[in-house]
Amino acid sequence: MTASAPITQDALTLPRKLPPEERTNLVGLTRPEMQAALIATGTPERQAKMRVGQIWQWIYTRGLRDFAAMTNLAKDYRAHLARHFVIAVPEVIRREVSLDGTRKYLLRIAGGHEVETVYIPEEDRGTLCISSQVGCTLTCSFCHTGTQRLVRNLTAGEIVGQLMVARDDLGEWPEPGQPRPEGRLVSNIVLMGMGEPLYNFEAVRDAMRIVMDHEGISLSRRRITLSTSGVVPEIARTAEEIGCLLAVSFHATTDAVRDRLVPINRKWNIATLLTALREYPRLSNSERITFEYVMLKGVNDSDEDARRLVRLIAGIPAKINLIPFNEWPGAPYERSDWGRIEAFADIIHKAGYASPIRTPRGEDIMAACGQLKSDTEKQRKSARRAALPAKGDTGNDRAAQAS
Repeated sequence: MTASAPITQDALTLPRKLPPEERTNLVGLTRPEMQAALIATGTPERQAKMRVGQIWQWIYTRGLRDFAAMTNLAKDYRAHLARHFVIAVPEVIRREVSLDGTRKYLLRIAGGHEVETVYIPEEDRGTLCISSQVGCTLTCSFCHTGTQRLVRNLTAGEIVGQLMVARDDLGEWPEPGQPRPEGRLVSNIVLMGMGEPLYNFEAVRDAMRIVMDHEGISLSRRRITLSTSGVVPEIARTAEEIGCLLAVSFHATTDAVRDRLVPINRKWNIATLLTALREYPRLSNSERITFEYVMLKGVNDSDEDARRLVRLIAGIPAKINLIPFNEWPGAPYERSDWGRIEAFADIIHKAGYASPIRTPRGEDIMAACGQLKSDTEKQRKSARRAALPAKGDTGNDRAAQAS
């Protein structure tokens, strides 16, 4: 980074500092968007590209949130940035750490809405599960988020911000003056949290481009997996515009069962989905599609289901992740018995497909998607009910009792 030349007052807009809600958040802007925003607020066009590079590294390499600390920018220019922009990430309102090391964050975003992010440490990686929507429209019957109505899509900044919050909590930003650490605590991202990523495609795409940018966070596209329930028209676009790995929430081997478990199947059925997957532009043996298959007792876990699954995906380079159902209060399903899951996995493995059984994680902190948000909402409702006066009671009555 090189020292910047002073910016003249004539090139700047009014020196008044805008209130935070009127300032533009730089987190989540692509490079062209950031450049346009800088120019629009007075940065000379000939300097704007260089300024983007400098600011970008402070935000995404160093994790900096304070313009005043951007020491390779002139002092008056730093003040100018602070008048017009913010560097903001979601607010952590609840953080749970499991006995197995899993961390779950309940985050507050603009408008007071809440989303969840989960960090799962393993021996060879650290995976961050990111949300793309507040709630969900898909109403998958086994998914707790499916019980929560869709409120809105997340912005690119709110998606990138989840990763930045996790890095804050893990202490993963390099110390001032120190090079970037060799190892990564967050080495992988999975877009498997709240919402359907392909129903918020542009924001997800822009967020992942920021995450992959080699001058910032710099995660490889092969370290990012996008999970879809089967939004067929956007599948090829995912390969072309994001280039990440693809996972599919499959969960059933007949349309009758999948219609019930994953209702989007009524719009794009199994045959239509599999055709799109076979044509996936990045499909190769080195970049297999992951089929996610939650194991539900007596619903989709028979030997015949396993054999049918193998027949359905024939010819598709793939692996099948078998997911023991993470039960939640009021869930209409039970987890398959462990012996049943192993028998199912054995059939798939003998057919030549990898069939790892996902180890349940974070059950003691309600790590199933949507559970922490629902639990927090229940606690708030209980607190509000407790604060209400009993029938026939008045504030004066309570004051008299207290005295």
